[in-house]
Amino acid sequence: MSEAVEPQPGERRNWELLKRVWPFARRQVRLFILALVLLPPLATASAIGPILIQRAIDGPAKTGDMGLLHWLAFLFALTVLVRLGLQAWQGYLLQQAGQRMTADIRSALFDHVTRLSSSYFSRTPVGKLITRLTSDVEALGEVFSTGGVGILSDAVSIVIVAAFMFTLRWDLALVVVILLFPITAIVIWFQNTYRAANSRVREALSNLNAILQENLIGVNVVQMFRREGRNAEQFDRVNRGYIKSVDETILYDSALSAVMEWISLVAIAGVLWFGGGQVLQNAITFGTLVAFIQYAQRLFDPIRQLGERFTSIQSGFTSLERITDILDEPIEIKDQDKPLQLPADGTGEVTFQNVWFAYKADEYVLKNVSFTIKPGQTVALVGPTGSGKSTIIRLLCRLYEPTQGRILIDGVDIQLIAQEELRRRIGVILQEGFLFSGDINSNIALGEPFSEEEIQQAARAMNVDRFIRELPNGYKTQVRERGNNLSGGQKQLLAFARAAVRNPRILILDEATASLDVGTESLIQQDLGRLLEGRTCIMIAHRLSTIRDVDRILVLRKGELIEDGSHEQLLAQHGLYESLYKLQALAS
Repeated sequence: MSEAVEPQPGERRNWELLKRVWPFARRQVRLFILALVLLPPLATASAIGPILIQRAIDGPAKTGDMGLLHWLAFLFALTVLVRLGLQAWQGYLLQQAGQRMTADIRSALFDHVTRLSSSYFSRTPVGKLITRLTSDVEALGEVFSTGGVGILSDAVSIVIVAAFMFTLRWDLALVVVILLFPITAIVIWFQNTYRAANSRVREALSNLNAILQENLIGVNVVQMFRREGRNAEQFDRVNRGYIKSVDETILYDSALSAVMEWISLVAIAGVLWFGGGQVLQNAITFGTLVAFIQYAQRLFDPIRQLGERFTSIQSGFTSLERITDILDEPIEIKDQDKPLQLPADGTGEVTFQNVWFAYKADEYVLKNVSFTIKPGQTVALVGPTGSGKSTIIRLLCRLYEPTQGRILIDGVDIQLIAQEELRRRIGVILQEGFLFSGDINSNIALGEPFSEEEIQQAARAMNVDRFIRELPNGYKTQVRERGNNLSGGQKQLLAFARAAVRNPRILILDEATASLDVGTESLIQQDLGRLLEGRTCIMIAHRLSTIRDVDRILVLRKGELIEDGSHEQLLAQHGLYESLYKLQALAS
C-alpha cells in the first residue's frame, strides 16, 4: 500500500490547528480561566519588589530608620511569599488542565483509530501510531499545561513590569524596552526553522518506534534466523538518524537561548552605563538605579522563559499537525443514519452478488464473484494462495467494502446493517487465536455481559472446560500479553469457546483446527458438529481431507469462482479441485 502523503510543517496555520483542539480545551475552561485570573496579581507581586528595594535604599538605609527598614523588609518578604504561592497554585491548575486534556485527546484518538478500516492499518506501521498516541499527545499537552497560558503569563509580566519602569523613569525604561523589537524578530525567524526541524524529529521517532515494535514482535524469527547483528545495524542507522534530527533542534534551541541571554545582558549593561551616569550627575538616586537593574532582570526573565516555552509550543504544533492527520483520516466503514436490524429469527443466508474488490486501484483480487449459501449449509472455500478466500471473509465481516456489487445476509445488504448487529450474527475462529491481557473468563466474554455459567457451559460444549480447569487458577488464570503463557493449541481452544458462547447464526472457520494436535482436533471435530447444527458455516480449508463431508465447495482461482459443488461432484469435473486434491493425497 502506498504511504499517505503528510502535510509539510507550517502547511496549516496555527489558528486552524488550535481550532481543532479547542473542543478539548473547552472542557477545562474553568481551570484555564482561574489560572488566567491569577496572572495580574502574580505579575504585580513580582513588580512591587524592586520598588520596595528602592524605597529602602533611598530612605531608611540613609536615615538609619531601622523600624521603617524592617517594615519594608517584611513587605518584601510578603511579596515573595505571595508570588511563590500564586506561581505554585497556577502551575498546579495548568498541569491539571493539561493532563486532563491529554487524557481526553488520547481517548478520542484511540476511539477514532479503532474505527478506521483495515486498509489504513495495512499501510501505516503500528509503531508510528503508538508514537502519535503517546509522545505526540504528551507534547501537545505541554502546550496547554505550560506553553499557552505561560506565554500569556510572561506577556502580562512584561507589560506590568514595563509599566512600573516607565512610571519610575521613562528614559531608562526606553533603553530596556527598545530591545524587545530585535527579540521579537529573532523569535519569529526561529519559529519556522525550529518547527521544520522538530517535524523531522517526530518522523524519525515514528520510524524508530516502528522498527523497534517490529523487531520485538518478531524476536523469535530474528533469533531463529540469526539476524540479531544485521537487525541491530539497521536499528542503529535509524537511531543515529533520530539523534541527528534531535541535534538539529538542540542547536536551534541553544542558539535562541544564547541570543536572548546576550540581549538581556546588553540591556542590563545599558541600564548600568546610562543609569550610572545619571547617578553621578545626581539626576537619579542610587536606589532608583538598583530598582531598574532589578526590573531589567525581571523583564528579561519572562522573555528568557518565552524562548524556552517557544520550543515546547513549536513541538506541540508539530505534534498537533500529526494528531489531526489521524483525526482527519476518514472512517470508511460507517453505519447508516438509520441502520436496519436483522430479524431475530434470521436464518443466516449469505449472498454475494457480482462482487468485485481491489486493495489497490484496478488490481482486483475478487472479480465478479456471485454465490448464495443457503441457511444451515456448510461451505468450504478452496483455492491456491492469493485466490481471494480470506478477502471474501473480510468483506463478509465488513472489514472492507466491496468495490462493486453487494453482499446480503437474509436478503439485507450488509452496508445497511449496524456493524454491531452484523458482527453479533457472525462468529469467527481464525487460524491463530488472539488473546488480550486479563483472565480466561474475560478473554471468552470479550466485554459482553455473559455470566460465568454461560461461559463455562460454552467451554464444556466445546470440550475446552477440562483444559481450563487444569490451569493454575482455572477460569481466573491471568493471560499474559498475546497469551504468551498458553500454547497455540490452548489459545485456539479458547477461540472455539469464544464463538460458542455467542451463539452466532453464521460461523466462519479459517483453518481453525490447524494448530491443534490430532487428539484434541478429534475431540473438537466431534463437538464442532453440534456447534454447526442449524448454522450457516463458511470454512477456509487448506487440508482438503477435512472438508470431504461439507455441503458445498467453492473453488477460487485468481479472484474468480471457477467451480462449485460437493466433493464428489468436483472430482467428477476433473478441474482444479481434483488437481489440488490429488497433489495433497500424493504429499501425504
